[in-house]
Amino acid sequence: MTSPGSGARVSAVVVSFNTRDDTLRCLRSLRQQTVPPAEIVVVDNASQDGSVDAIRTGFRDVVLLALDANAGYGAANNRALARVRTPYALLVNSDAELHPGAVEALTLHLDAHAQVAAAGPRTLNSDGTPQLSWGPRLTLLSEWRHRRWRRAVANGRAWACGRLTALTQRTHAPDWLSGSCLLIRMESLRQVGFFDEGYFLYEEDADLCLRLRRARWTLAFAPEAEVVHHGGRSAKTTPEPARLEYHRSHLRYYQLHNGAFQTTLLRGWLLGRAVIGWLLARGGDEAPATRRHWRAVAGLALGR
Repeated sequence: MTSPGSGARVSAVVVSFNTRDDTLRCLRSLRQQTVPPAEIVVVDNASQDGSVDAIRTGFRDVVLLALDANAGYGAANNRALARVRTPYALLVNSDAELHPGAVEALTLHLDAHAQVAAAGPRTLNSDGTPQLSWGPRLTLLSEWRHRRWRRAVANGRAWACGRLTALTQRTHAPDWLSGSCLLIRMESLRQVGFFDEGYFLYEEDADLCLRLRRARWTLAFAPEAEVVHHGGRSAKTTPEPARLEYHRSHLRYYQLHNGAFQTTLLRGWLLGRAVIGWLLARGGDEAPATRRHWRAVAGLALGR
């Protein structure tokens, strides 16, 4: 790898999996920044949709790491992050699209606040409405409150939408930031040991943010930077496995950080949900696959 010039501040890392068109749009938005990243590294998790060929053809300046198998989100990021020599790394989901000036705004925020390990932008849905891209530390109570708020936003409740709009217009310090777009200080990342590769998909960003905060770093929501996150495109190609990985990652987070009592309650909730889901899967061509999914969820809940 060629070392970036002395003026370089940011390397961008994009992980892709069967999101060819989204990935190309993401890369175009990185190229069009007022201050583009010094280097862009794409890690492709063994896509089968022509992503690798399209990137090689359309973005010859991009460093492409084409993996032979799907390593998972955290492990794929770590492959690229091990190469980074700039002070900051911009982690971007392949289905994210950066508004002009976003990279510069996030960079200036980290430059101005030496204790901030990572800064996240104001994240928008595809229709331009604000997205809930941060939150409190994950516990059973905080997750219930967060989901209640998210559902109320989705249902257009005035109190929920007003609160979201207000918070997305000011800088604040949440407990976690979404990994959909995150500018992180490499010094802090090396201190805590990069992503935990025990998470295949989901919760690895919340885990990383918790470890950064335990190491006495802070996080920042920086609304002066804006990004559109089109949302969950990779997961939509394999919805049942993605849901199962979410539950697996959720349990891992609780086992590592929330103690035996909360983990046991989470296992009980998962088991109850699995039983109800299995019982409701009646008839139709999809019933066998649905029941297999809920059996697998039950196995996770029981520690199998």
